Amino acid sequence: MAFQEKLLAQKRENTTGAVSVFSPEAGVTAVIKTIMIANTSGAAATVRVFIDDDGSIFDESTALIWDKSIATGDFLQITGFFAMDDSTGNLGYRSSVANSLVITVFGAEIN
Repeated sequence: MAFQEKLLAQKRENTTGAVSVFSPEAGVTAVIKTIMIANTSGAAATVRVFIDDDGSIFDESTALIWDKSIATGDFLQITGFFAMDDSTGNLGYRSSVANSLVITVFGAEIN
């Protein structure tokens, strides 16, 4: 069994709709250790973060963070141990301001 820590995903979306950021590959268990969200825009933005372990439903039922404000030039760090082992599962996010938030996901993959 191989264990490799790495950057799992990074996105900056030009939308205010919820989007998938990361989904584990088939046969791989991913452990998300840190989620960093940076506001690179000139205005405050709110963020929602979701984990759906077997799908892509991004609503109250899968929320980790809900409407957390991030000031311009600031960041939010979420640290935990979020295991995902279903290739249909998704980590997603939504920003209140398009093209404002960069989300970066660090963790490990075990295959």
